[in-house]
Amino acid sequence: MHKLKKNVVGLSVFALSCFTSTAAISGVTDQDIINDQATPDDIVSYGMGPRAQRFSPISTLNRDNIGRLVPAYAYSFGGEKQRGQESQPLVYDGVIYVTGSYSRVFAIDARTGNELWEYNARLPDGILPCCDVVNRGAAIYGDTIFFGTLDAGLVALDRMTGKVKWKKDLGDYKAGYSMTSAPMIVKGKIITGVSGGEFGIVGRVDARDTETGEMVWSRPVIEGHMGTLNGEESTMTGTLNATWPGDMWKTGGGATWLGGTYDPETDLIFYGTGNPAPWNSHLREGDNLYAASRIALDPDTGEIVWHYQTTPWEGWDYDGVNEVISFDSDGKKLAATADRNGFFYVLDRTNGKLQNATPFVKNISWATDIDIETGRPNFVEEGRAGNPLDADDGKKGKSIFSVPSFLGGKNWMPMAYSQNTGLFYVPSNEWGMDLWNEPITYKKGAAYLGAGFTIKPLFEDYIGSLKAIDPSTGEIKWEYKNEAPLWGGVLTTAGGLVFTGTPEGYLKAFDDQTGEEVWSFNTGSGVVGIPVTWEMDGTQYVAVSSGWGGAVPLWGGEVAKTVKHLNQGGSLWVFKLIK
Repeated sequence: MHKLKKNVVGLSVFALSCFTSTAAISGVTDQDIINDQATPDDIVSYGMGPRAQRFSPISTLNRDNIGRLVPAYAYSFGGEKQRGQESQPLVYDGVIYVTGSYSRVFAIDARTGNELWEYNARLPDGILPCCDVVNRGAAIYGDTIFFGTLDAGLVALDRMTGKVKWKKDLGDYKAGYSMTSAPMIVKGKIITGVSGGEFGIVGRVDARDTETGEMVWSRPVIEGHMGTLNGEESTMTGTLNATWPGDMWKTGGGATWLGGTYDPETDLIFYGTGNPAPWNSHLREGDNLYAASRIALDPDTGEIVWHYQTTPWEGWDYDGVNEVISFDSDGKKLAATADRNGFFYVLDRTNGKLQNATPFVKNISWATDIDIETGRPNFVEEGRAGNPLDADDGKKGKSIFSVPSFLGGKNWMPMAYSQNTGLFYVPSNEWGMDLWNEPITYKKGAAYLGAGFTIKPLFEDYIGSLKAIDPSTGEIKWEYKNEAPLWGGVLTTAGGLVFTGTPEGYLKAFDDQTGEEVWSFNTGSGVVGIPVTWEMDGTQYVAVSSGWGGAVPLWGGEVAKTVKHLNQGGSLWVFKLIK
């Protein structure tokens, strides 16, 4: 449902000009997106650039003057939909575009905080979001805003008015399909994934025409399924039954629920794929390609160019969706990813060959290490939950305590890379789980797990940990420990700062070299959004969404009990550096 705010009191002349003839001939181009990181006056892509380094070249704000970073305004998302604000804002032509929980989009005057328009998707009864009603962001191309909805829709909106241009279905929401990730624009096409792995859906990456929404290509990520190109079948993903037994591939999971990145230099799209379905791995013995993997796709055809599987025969819900961030080091074209399974990987981004892999959380129990030659984990034999068929009653397999928990050493929250320090800043959590397997059969629209679990903290004094990691060695240079789990994204800047939020409500800034906390501000609700920064009228701004929610309070077991007192909310906080 669309709502346009007219006659907004105090609307600046500049913002009004965004809706005049000047705006009509303007628009975001492919080149604008590729150059996003180098243009500090706007943010036109999720990740602040297609490689998603989340590094700003602005050095004005630094540890010496950050005490002058003060609130400019706070915009309320309103209503009763006050939870799970995981979005990253976009900023273009003096307007902030930010999504909210329950599939909403807001256009806000970046100078005043006044609302320009709001769009609310009409969600049907019976949607099946696995892990809260979140939305992580939008894409912008030309004069169109694109975003996904909880009923597995993809919506194109006029950026000046918020009116719908077109809407497409990405899957059957009654079968468990949904969309929570930010779309991505690559070479004039809109690239999307799908959520719903816990319901036995099949993960896909799709490319559509931005003008019409019509499919250009589609690539399922589970072997045995056929891809399409220009309306016709193209090639099969993998080889039928090569790594999946029987018909298990038909409901094989592998949700592409986090979205992807793009490297213009190699002209490759990188996507992570989720856990295979069901969780009970004894029902699907084999590597289960291409679940729990990173894949590189040709943006013109959707063909898989290379893959790297982080957790073969995955049995702990260690989704492999975590973002793949391109960077260069010693003349090598590399990419890094911090996996839910607790290991930090560096790959050759031209071919997917493993360069190194090191643990970034403590007490990992499912594998001892990663073999650099083969790229495969060395499994701990007793680290896999037992087969229910081995139990006397056949109802519950042997329970184990596994580290990390299924919510991961790192979950959805994006890390950042600093071009100044050469370090990655990784939001992580130290927790484990009791895990056991159960019998399960697929039923459309029903949870398809075949497992039970209880998450428990590992240490008494902290769960969340922001870590600065050297990708060449895996060495953790510094660590900030937080009592509650960290569940928000990270921003790093040329001013030597690292920003992230905490469930306790704080947006915090750290010295990128030492990890010293140099600034904090309490927003009144948990910060699980993604901070961004830009320049406007010669002033540097920082913005972040605030509103506690996401998977932790829903799935967190004993951990959820420790954070149940945290306040929900829904707002965008914007800060400015005063002179």
